[in-house]
Amino acid sequence: MAIDYALFDLDGTLTDPREGITRSAAHALRRFGIEADPDKLTHFIGPPLIESFERYAIPEERMGEAVAAFREYFEPRGWLENVPYPGIEGTLERLQNAGLTLILATSKPEAFARRIMERFDFAKYFTLLCGAPMDERKAAKSAIVARAVREAGITDLSRALMVGDKRHDVEGARANGLDTVGVLWGYGTREELETAGAKYLAADLAELEKIILR
Repeated sequence: MAIDYALFDLDGTLTDPREGITRSAAHALRRFGIEADPDKLTHFIGPPLIESFERYAIPEERMGEAVAAFREYFEPRGWLENVPYPGIEGTLERLQNAGLTLILATSKPEAFARRIMERFDFAKYFTLLCGAPMDERKAAKSAIVARAVREAGITDLSRALMVGDKRHDVEGARANGLDTVGVLWGYGTREELETAGAKYLAADLAELEKIILR
């Protein structure tokens, strides 16, 4: 069946946020006496921040402090250390020209997601930008996908696909009755995406377009 709606993740799918996110995470962990090599902090890319900080046994009552410390770096400069994947704009343009409705569904706080989308002039391809609130406790991917489906007025879920690089994208989509294309250029592994239940896998943008425009 033809696809009318494509919901896209942001980090690891449209853009590579590695530098900004890992440096922000290292900055935050330092607040708790933890010295970490940013290159070893790529697990912060994708899931809500609190889920990532839980790996470091940070007390629940200090999670707000951890998130605030992360944003001390991310808000003024980390979000700028984000680069689009080569060729992604051409893919978005072709999908839009083919008549698809493109929707952003990201666990990144919506305020930051909008800045990034506008910085790279990607927002013009999207009908709807859905991100998380600034409260990281409300950043579940399933809730963000549900909002995107509702606000876009999608009634036939078989005509929509989620595109993302991590298990959170697959699980959030499945919770809302959507199939997922797992992309292999981001930060999730093939095994992770297959285990989570991704219906399709795309190794590159050409494969992604072929799947969506089939």
